[in-house]
Amino acid sequence: MKAVVLVAGKGTRMEPLTSDCPKVMLQVANKPVLEHILDSAIESGIEGFVFITGYLEEQIKAHFGDGSKWGVSIEYVQQKEQLGTANAIGYAKGHVEGAFLVLNGDMLIGKKDLKALLSRKEEAVICVKEVENPSDFGVLETSDNKVIRIIEKPKNPPTNLANAGIYLFRESIFGFIDRTQPSVRKELEITDSIQMLIDNGAAVGYSPLEDSWIDIGYPWDLLKANEYLLKTLKGSCQGTVEPNVTIKGEVMIGKGSLIRSGAYIEGPAIIGENCDIGPNCYIRPSTALGNRVRIGNAVEVKNTIVMEGTHVGHLSYVGDSVIGRRCNFGAGTKVANLRHDGKNIKVMLKGRIIDSGRRKLGVIMGDDVHTGINTSINIGVVMVKGRSTLPGEVVKH
Repeated sequence: MKAVVLVAGKGTRMEPLTSDCPKVMLQVANKPVLEHILDSAIESGIEGFVFITGYLEEQIKAHFGDGSKWGVSIEYVQQKEQLGTANAIGYAKGHVEGAFLVLNGDMLIGKKDLKALLSRKEEAVICVKEVENPSDFGVLETSDNKVIRIIEKPKNPPTNLANAGIYLFRESIFGFIDRTQPSVRKELEITDSIQMLIDNGAAVGYSPLEDSWIDIGYPWDLLKANEYLLKTLKGSCQGTVEPNVTIKGEVMIGKGSLIRSGAYIEGPAIIGENCDIGPNCYIRPSTALGNRVRIGNAVEVKNTIVMEGTHVGHLSYVGDSVIGRRCNFGAGTKVANLRHDGKNIKVMLKGRIIDSGRRKLGVIMGDDVHTGINTSINIGVVMVKGRSTLPGEVVKH
C-alpha cells in the first residue's frame, strides 16, 4: 500500500523558521519532521509514498531522493496552486491503486495507529482524537460505528471526536474530489468530498488514535514533538569525550563531535555531528543540538532545539526555545522563559496574539540571527531571519 503525504505548504504560522525551509523539513530530535512520519509509516507496512510538494520542494527531493535509502519508493507530484486539502489529494490520482493512506507532513503519528488503519475495509476511514474542546475542531457525528456527518467547529458538538486529518481512502474518493466545490474559505475541503461519499451511501468509518498524535502547527509545537521523541532515545557516542565530563541518562553524541572537560549533560539529549561542546557547560534534558553546533564555556541550554551551524557564546542561557540555523549568541546573551505570575506565555505571530499553552517558552529565532554581548531576550519573543542586536540590548517584543 502507498501513502500520500501532503507537504506542499510553507507553514506561515511557523515563520520565521520557514523563511528558507519547508515546514516539514524543520528538525525535531535532529531529523526532519517528515522523516519521522516516513519512519512510522514504513514500520506500519507502507512500501511506497507519493509526496504532494510545493514550497521549496527541491529541499525535500534532495533529502529523500527516490526513497531507496529507506528501502521504499517515493514519487513527487507538484501541487501548482494550493487550493485546499481535496485539491492536494486529487493530485495523487493515477499514482495510487486501490486503498491508500493520506498523511499530513506536519503531524506525528505512531505506527500502532497506522497499522490499525491499514486493516480497515470501509470505503474510507477517518482517524479521530478525543478532545476536551471539540468546538475548536472539525467534529464527527456518528451512528452504529459509522460517520454520518462532519461538522466544522460546531457550537454544540455532537461528540468529542475531532478529525485528526489522517485518512484511509480508496480510488473512489477521486470522483467526489472532482465534484467538490469551494468552501466559504474558497478552498476545496476534503471533508466536503467525504460528506458527498457518505451521502452517496458509502460506509465511512472512524479510527480512534491511541498512540501519539502531535499536530505541529506553531513553532512551540516543535518542542512538544522533540520532548516526545527524545523519550525513546538510546544513548551512544561516536565522538570524543574528554576526561571529567559527566553524562547522565540517554545521550546520543554524533560523529566528529567533541565534548570538552567539565561539561555536564543530562539526557535525554542528542548532539549532532561535528559539534564543539564546552568546557564547563550544562546541557539539560530534552535538548537537541544539530550538526556543527558550538556551545561555549559556562553556557546552560535546557529543553531547546538548536539547529545546525549555530554558536551559543560563553556565559549565555537559553531555555524552552527554538533556535534557527547559523545563529550566533554574543557572550552573556540571556533568554527569559517564565512569566513572574506563572501564567501561559502569549506570542505575537503575524499580527495576532496567540496563547502558546506553555508556562515556559523562550525565544523563537529565525536563521542567521546575531546577538550582541549581554543581550536580554524576553519570553515568547519571535526574532525574524537575519536580525541582529546591539550590545546590552533588551528585546521585549
